Amino acid sequence: MTDKLTVTVLGTGIMGAAMARNLVRAGHTVRVWNRSRAKAEPLAAEGAQVAGTPAEAVTGADAVLTVLYDGPATLDVMRRAAGSLRPGTPWVQSTTAGLDGTTELAAFAREHGLLFYDAPVLGTRAPAEAGTLLVLAAGPAEGRPRITPVLDAIGARTVWTGDDGSAATATRLKLVANSWVLAATNAAGEALALAQALGVDPRAFLDAVSGGPLDMGYLHAKSALVLDDRLDPAQFAVRTAAKDARLVVEAGERHGLRLDVAAAGADRFARAVEQGHGDEDMAAAYFASFDDEPPR
Repeated sequence: MTDKLTVTVLGTGIMGAAMARNLVRAGHTVRVWNRSRAKAEPLAAEGAQVAGTPAEAVTGADAVLTVLYDGPATLDVMRRAAGSLRPGTPWVQSTTAGLDGTTELAAFAREHGLLFYDAPVLGTRAPAEAGTLLVLAAGPAEGRPRITPVLDAIGARTVWTGDDGSAATATRLKLVANSWVLAATNAAGEALALAQALGVDPRAFLDAVSGGPLDMGYLHAKSALVLDDRLDPAQFAVRTAAKDARLVVEAGERHGLRLDVAAAGADRFARAVEQGHGDEDMAAAYFASFDDEPPR
């Protein structure tokens, strides 16, 4: 079996476009589709084939990779592709769809005889572009050799969490990881906002914790985006962070947990979206602390 495949990428936003580029660089034939064709067109210059419909994109594909906004959007697109999907085709589903969303997608895969791989990723724009994402994956062992070239092209490491994608074990781990990442993002933004309000130089705060037990690279990375006004283009958008935060809260509620920090964080992201920061980096949740423009 050749390790050069025909791979369809459905969804060419921040993550999907980067994944498609890395698949092309790895020597695969790559077909791409996006609801807004303008977001897919630049990939043609890099060697990808831009399809006009999901059905056209998946025709004859050795593997399908979905990187769409959420579970409902993914299900809608796969339904539009259904007539051209070959039974037995591996489907690598990398959208953060949540527990219920992943269950619905797995049911669609069973209905159409697809090999379903629950495979969300950890990472943002930079690691996606570098092909160094961490892939969290679950799915049948017998099909893994067929998708290994795909996972190797988009990520530096794949962590297998189970043999049944419908059990959403990879999504469960992704939600746990997201709960920490989103909380850290909001905590960084609130610390910067409080510094501004108290007349403290935010960089003095960063210097004070630097190198100590309270320090972490993520704090400095997200703070720099705010302080240096580099929120656009987004590494990971506020709008998507708001969706992911809601999925974390819903997962907790489903299992009898009150995730107070996650719920407050979801509200902050939603408020930042309402303020017009939805397409900026999720660090822009910083603005949710202010009713008006923050002090300069």
